[in-house]
Amino acid sequence: MTEIDASEHGDGRRRRPGTLKTVGLTLAAALVLGAAAAGWAAYRHLDGNITSVDIDTALGDDRPARAVNAPVPYGAASPAPLPAGSLNILVLGSDSRGGRENRELGGGDSTGARSDTAMVVHVDAGRRSATIVSIPRDTLVTRPSCPLPGGGSTSRAHGVMFNTAYSVGGPVCAVKTVESITGVRMDHYVEVDFSGFAKLVNALGGVTVTTTEDIDDEDSHLTLAAGVHHLDGVQALALARTRHGIGDGSDLGRIGLQQTLVKALLEQIASTDLFTSPTRLYEVADAATRSLTTDTGLDSLSELTELARSLKSLSAAQVTTVMMPVRPAPSDPNRVVARNPGASDLWRSLRRP
Repeated sequence: MTEIDASEHGDGRRRRPGTLKTVGLTLAAALVLGAAAAGWAAYRHLDGNITSVDIDTALGDDRPARAVNAPVPYGAASPAPLPAGSLNILVLGSDSRGGRENRELGGGDSTGARSDTAMVVHVDAGRRSATIVSIPRDTLVTRPSCPLPGGGSTSRAHGVMFNTAYSVGGPVCAVKTVESITGVRMDHYVEVDFSGFAKLVNALGGVTVTTTEDIDDEDSHLTLAAGVHHLDGVQALALARTRHGIGDGSDLGRIGLQQTLVKALLEQIASTDLFTSPTRLYEVADAATRSLTTDTGLDSLSELTELARSLKSLSAAQVTTVMMPVRPAPSDPNRVVARNPGASDLWRSLRRP
């Protein structure tokens, strides 16, 4: 993908039957899923954990075209060819309002949910490098009409916050809104909720991050001095949600922290030898699948494992994190809009195979 300088600040779900939802974390965690299912009972338990939503059927053909990828050789020694074309995945962190655990972690006590974090993960052809593009949730967009699970559709809306798409129409509307504003086809959808994220970080033994400034945020209940910190799951979630007391207190400062956390989690997973401890491996796999909502193309252990195997040459060093270029919204200084031509150039680069 062409490098773009974007550093300036500028639900119809189906629970799979069986007895068991930031961004790089869920993809990297998929590396452990196949090995964790050593027995058929364990496999079914983990496989049944995964919640899915049929986005392709809901949206039909009214979507951007898929990228046409030229064949990329994966290696003559590979027993079976693995997918090697470019890939775009919408990863959402859900500000879930449902369930006691999510409420205790800051999700609130009302029903419904918002997409607290939104990242488009673009994997280049060959699957050896990737770019993660964060979309500020306060971005004002035109939200398209979206189909609803019970029939009917939402109304088209102009100048509304990006994260309202998930609120009014769940994952299907989130995907359709992203595709509408970017012109990029989302090949897959992955969602993680509050409690699932915290449990997964704990199962991994925590995560080490370096903060460049003091943090004292009453809303996220996080106080950290600048420096190196090893965070547990609740603290890592608080870091991902912190926005007050850093920078200008906007969502843009929080995105910087989220991107730092994603890189740290990738490094933590790469340095953790889970395969030497079957018990811990299973704990991580259980936490990952319990927290996961995907599209129907990734709603099984076999599909997640195939994706993970295709990404085995992708390391944290080859992952670039950027933010969609934005500028203050003329109608509201507390909101932002896409800054062009930077934003359109960025999305155009992701549409190339």
